[in-house]
Amino acid sequence: MRASAVHALRPGEVYAALDTSLEGLSSSEAEARLRLYGLNALPEPPQSPLWQKFLGHIAHPMALLMWGAGLLALLLGHPALPWVIWLVVLINAVFSFWQEYRAQQAVTALSHLLPSYSRVVRDGQEVLILADQVVPGDILVLAQGDNIAADARVVEQYGLRTNQAALTGEALASTKTEQASLREGLTELEKPNLVFAGSSVVSGTGRAVVFATGTLSQFGRIARLTQAVEEVPSPLEQEITRLTRIISVIAVIIGLVVLGVGIADIGIARTEALLLAIGIIVAMMPEGLRPTLTLSLAIAVQRLARREVLVKQLARVETLGRVSVVCTDKSGTLTHNQMTVRELWVAGRRIHVSGAGYKPKGTFSPANTDGMPSESDLATALTVAMLCNNSRLLPPTADRPRWSSIGDQTEAALRVCARKADLSEKTLNATYPRVHELPFDARRKRMSTIHLNGQSEVAFVKGALKEVLARCSYVLMDGKVRPLDADITAQILSTNDHFARQALRVLALASRELPPRDGPYTPENVEQDLTFLGLAAMTDPPRKEVAAAMQTFREADIRVVMITGDYGLTAESMARRLDMLHTSRPQILTGADLDTMSDAQLVEALSEEVIFARVAPEHKLRVVAAFQQRGDVVAVIGDGVNDAPALRKASIGVAMGRVGTDVAREAADIILTNDNFAALASAIEEGRTIFENIRKSMTYILASNIPEIMPFILTALLNIPLALTVAQILAIDFGTDLLPALALGVERPEPDVMARMSRVRVPRLVDRSLIARALWLGGLETALCYIAFAAVYLAAGYSVIPGLPIPNWFVLPSSLADSSEQVYILATTVFFAGVVMAQVGNAFTCRRETPGVHHLGWFSNPFLLTGIAFEILLALALIHVQPLAALFGHVPPPPVVWLGLITFGPVLYMLDRLRKSLAFYRARSLKGDISA
Repeated sequence: MRASAVHALRPGEVYAALDTSLEGLSSSEAEARLRLYGLNALPEPPQSPLWQKFLGHIAHPMALLMWGAGLLALLLGHPALPWVIWLVVLINAVFSFWQEYRAQQAVTALSHLLPSYSRVVRDGQEVLILADQVVPGDILVLAQGDNIAADARVVEQYGLRTNQAALTGEALASTKTEQASLREGLTELEKPNLVFAGSSVVSGTGRAVVFATGTLSQFGRIARLTQAVEEVPSPLEQEITRLTRIISVIAVIIGLVVLGVGIADIGIARTEALLLAIGIIVAMMPEGLRPTLTLSLAIAVQRLARREVLVKQLARVETLGRVSVVCTDKSGTLTHNQMTVRELWVAGRRIHVSGAGYKPKGTFSPANTDGMPSESDLATALTVAMLCNNSRLLPPTADRPRWSSIGDQTEAALRVCARKADLSEKTLNATYPRVHELPFDARRKRMSTIHLNGQSEVAFVKGALKEVLARCSYVLMDGKVRPLDADITAQILSTNDHFARQALRVLALASRELPPRDGPYTPENVEQDLTFLGLAAMTDPPRKEVAAAMQTFREADIRVVMITGDYGLTAESMARRLDMLHTSRPQILTGADLDTMSDAQLVEALSEEVIFARVAPEHKLRVVAAFQQRGDVVAVIGDGVNDAPALRKASIGVAMGRVGTDVAREAADIILTNDNFAALASAIEEGRTIFENIRKSMTYILASNIPEIMPFILTALLNIPLALTVAQILAIDFGTDLLPALALGVERPEPDVMARMSRVRVPRLVDRSLIARALWLGGLETALCYIAFAAVYLAAGYSVIPGLPIPNWFVLPSSLADSSEQVYILATTVFFAGVVMAQVGNAFTCRRETPGVHHLGWFSNPFLLTGIAFEILLALALIHVQPLAALFGHVPPPPVVWLGLITFGPVLYMLDRLRKSLAFYRARSLKGDISA
């Protein structure tokens, strides 16, 4: 039976409806139901086997094309080329797989949120069983601090309150009753006589009959909703896939055209034409792109880890740079999820209390010009706050790095406030030993504890203002108990209104010296003629770092939207306090409102400033989907089970590490291990930096592909000597280019990176400007290298341009010009060295897409300087050191040739700087921004 029926039954009818009794289930019946319903556990989400993940790294379009090219070379009888190509593919795959595997292994195994054990009634006895053995019909025995193992209907309770924040996002405890709930319009989670798996008992005791376990519980329903959300590839993965497909198609088309033209029009041998086509395919494939991206992302992940931001998948780092909307929960995310007393009203004076959370450190100061109450009045009120209280404070430990509590959050806040006033819990308990308690209930909205006070007894009372004030006849003012008159009552109510406007939760404190007892303690004879002591106004305070993070998001043009299970006015008050709002009257949409709206209406509503309140997990899912439908890249940050579906649906899901539930951490892509909301702003800045750095690396790599492919095309079309071999291409892509490309991927954030990227709503990684720039730089490299290539033939005495005289100093030594084959080897060596030297200038000019590379500092990226040094040394080794030189078909050029080659870098840099300056001033002139 579902809650839709069981909540409406009287306690006595619940047992029969769920086929159980006051004695609980028998052992045999429990075993039978366990076989029928299964374990009270959630199924593990399916994981792809390691072999399947590795297969993805060797079967993407670029790799498949390389496998095919190698196979074709093998069929043509080339002895070494196919093995070199295949080895490159395997090394690339192993490297990428290992980096991703290590990043995933960094996420520690997450334990289940469901408790390990549960106390139930079976065979008429209370027994402790494993939580996964709980079945429908079991009677849960609940006490303060217990985790609840299954969804159940309360049949007996004494001041029972539960914390459902992980399911609803609401920080305040939920009061439970055993009475039938007939009120219409409440969701299952709002039914006052139901308790749920994944929640815990804040105070009181009770018994409840289980009606749903495992995947049938609310906890399981949300988990199923989370698993049902299909995980889509990150924007980076989508763009790289798209880029490799486009390049692969272009490579095949050019290769086929060159093959046909070479055979039909020029008369190249078929085998040679096929090898040229293979060379074109290999030349066009940016083989170094994937390892460069993987290393750049891995380094960014390590940098974020030092900021206590754990990234589960490398590609998600770049997604951070595209974020345009941040959807955030309130309790536990923007706030500490720890109620804190912020102000007191005692003896007609308002008092500000400093400090946040459960750490018992803070000060008391006047909140206005009325000054402070007497120490005795304040101590009397805080004594009630300390002793009419069942919470416990837990100091930090190695496993729990901050103060926490057991019990109700409001009671913990009162206890912390009393300890801030240096009241000793041990001394007060010895002075006023407790003898009885009248628990809080939803009808009275009060709690009373009775204590010995010498030979007499005293009652300490706390609760909702209206209910407590109605039972008061006196008030404590300046150390004296006075009759509670209309003026004082009006002042109290006015102060309460002031607190309410600030969305503060207010509790009233009172006491009474009890007459000699005659009969049992009852609310009627204890809670009367009370003396009003004061008000305690508390809130779940925002994290101190949130305000600065909001300012950063605003400067970056990132929209922040609150989606919470809390009440609308509370959410709006918190949003204003954090300066999240830009309008005076934002629209507040509840879950009920969303149920009546179509998807199109919801998308339209998002064009205005809006706060989402009292929403369920499926509502959060709809909101995220609506933002994505608008074209936004959405980051969702949360900590509860109720946030998990939205975390999975989001473009990037971010979970709190310490206070976050296991389900939320499992669903998220990124975990803030220190619960620091500001770390998200840092992570987005890192994401935007890596986005720009990847563009720099891609420009650098794609530019070198132009001088790699043009020799094959020109050879096939013009029947001129091939200026670059396949082995030399692989030496560039996986040798000389690799470290500089990687170094560009670790450039430091530019000062205006957040503001500059905010101008484009969802920027593309590979756009027309990047392709145009790569073609321009690659074209310059090709021209410079062919000048050097032709110069070698000219120096060897070949007539490159008829009638052109050859200077004596330019003539090659006879050892290098005694045969056409030797000249050809030297010319290809010079072309190879020219590409390497031009790439030095390319590396520097790619550091910035606009003028002003020198403003970054020539030595500000030591990795780039190291990479360039390695690039040059490796090129020298491949040319001058045997057997490497023989393996790659190189001969050492004369010194005069090197003098010409070393100018390629500066020439390319200066030409591109001129282009940047012209483009910059042209853009400014179009805007009319050039000053006189």
